[in-house]
Amino acid sequence: MPHIRRAARPPRRAARPNSRASEARTRASEARTRASEARPRVPEARPRSAAVAPPTAVLLTVVGALTLTACGGGNGGSSGDRLRVSMAFPPAQAMSPYGDDAVTLSRLSVIEGLTRLDSSGEAKPALATSWTSSQGDRTWTFQLRRARFQDGKKVTAEAVARSLTAATKASPQPRVLSDAGKLSVRAKDADTVAVTSSEPDALLPQRLASPSLAVLSPQAYGKGDKVTVAGHATGPFTLTKVEGTVRAKLDRYDGYWGGEAQASGVDVTFTANGTTRANALRAGSTDIAEYVPVSQASVLEKSQVHEVPTARTNSLYMNTGSGPLQDARLRAAARAAIDSKALIKSVYEGYADEPEGLLGPGVKWAGDKRVPVEGRAEAASRAQVKKAPKITLATYTNRPELPEVVTALQQQFEKAGFEVEQVVRDYARMEADALAGKYDVFVQARNTLLDTGDPVSYMESDFTCKGSFNMSQLCDEDVDEAVDKAAGTEDTAARQRAEMAAEAKILRTDAVVPLLHERFIQGVADDVEGVSLDPMERTLVTADTRRG
Repeated sequence: MPHIRRAARPPRRAARPNSRASEARTRASEARTRASEARPRVPEARPRSAAVAPPTAVLLTVVGALTLTACGGGNGGSSGDRLRVSMAFPPAQAMSPYGDDAVTLSRLSVIEGLTRLDSSGEAKPALATSWTSSQGDRTWTFQLRRARFQDGKKVTAEAVARSLTAATKASPQPRVLSDAGKLSVRAKDADTVAVTSSEPDALLPQRLASPSLAVLSPQAYGKGDKVTVAGHATGPFTLTKVEGTVRAKLDRYDGYWGGEAQASGVDVTFTANGTTRANALRAGSTDIAEYVPVSQASVLEKSQVHEVPTARTNSLYMNTGSGPLQDARLRAAARAAIDSKALIKSVYEGYADEPEGLLGPGVKWAGDKRVPVEGRAEAASRAQVKKAPKITLATYTNRPELPEVVTALQQQFEKAGFEVEQVVRDYARMEADALAGKYDVFVQARNTLLDTGDPVSYMESDFTCKGSFNMSQLCDEDVDEAVDKAAGTEDTAARQRAEMAAEAKILRTDAVVPLLHERFIQGVADDVEGVSLDPMERTLVTADTRRG
């Protein structure tokens, strides 16, 4: 069975057995991954009309004000047809299609890739209508649909090859490519493009759904490394104006291959303050308020609050390599002391789900395939716990709820007999120490699907002997074998079953204890329909989003 390339892994000591240059690229890229994950996000929302739109990856970042008019980007419809969106994260990367701003543009339906991910993480058609693999999953051949860029140019295989080749050469490299083999892209004919990896990659169709691998018109590429997204993408909305980090304007692209968008455009306000976003929705000055803080949900009408289960799991990582928690019995005692229900009630005000495993309800297929955990160590007695040395319990301030979680956990641990010292700082000041095993317990929020929509990459990076983000310092032969089996399984259903077997092996060690599964709250006005409440956080406004 061909071996699956394992998806993005955040940095640490071990790298994939490629070259040292590849190792360096991987480490640099994955540092950006964790910086993104550490950004404070807030719990989400329940779908009223969870539209799954064609994939759209979008970027919004500029210095100063930029005004552009794209071919076909009409102002059709009255101003009342326009949507108003308050977003949490302002543009930060000067219109680069290769960084985190791509997610923002994806959520606004400006740009698209060859594929998109559905709610289960499976690759579905976008600019490509179908694909096949050959050479043991080294080469994937994609058939393109008839479409035009927002500047009027046809989407051709040559244009796709140029766009994806530019992404592979970008510096910094898109993190979704950090663990991939070396990619080459060529046009086989006008409507057929072949993507070849230097190593087998059964997840390549999922990889190409990444917002940072959006397909842009040849006109988007200027001198040097300059790439202009505005007016050169393929989504139902085209970016026409950006005012620094404050506002942006999108107009409907009337030539969109999927049919005209319901709304004539989108007016975006970037507001970092969650209270301000919630108040704007309550006052009627915005139609969609992204990432409403749990503390503000109560000020909104119940009909405006939509909770979304996500792929993020907040977990407690215990150091199995050094310190008191090398003892599996003490780890078992720590696990037994945790009261997740109390954390969800007191810290998250009910906007989270009790832990089901590493993968929560945001990973829809996981529940039916879950494997019982067997063979855990017997918990140490309270008397044995009280004799153990003091443990350090650490987390970071970038996600405001985590320090509260750690305070509550300290009380729970002390009640069980542990002596606990808290360490709470900015994530950037903690990561190196956490990866080096300097804390006994580290609490963090982790996206279990990373960039490819498949959890095997998360399992490998966090829990295998050579894992690049192994904060638990875990090295267990049974875990490595189970993860390797999942990574080497091509069939999707079989791979998912293997991943759930690997989850059980990991949980058996008590190297990690899931605390809760995050929900995000999206605020949506009562007269707005078709908002995409996406567990993977890649879509929000789609061609179907409209005022009723």
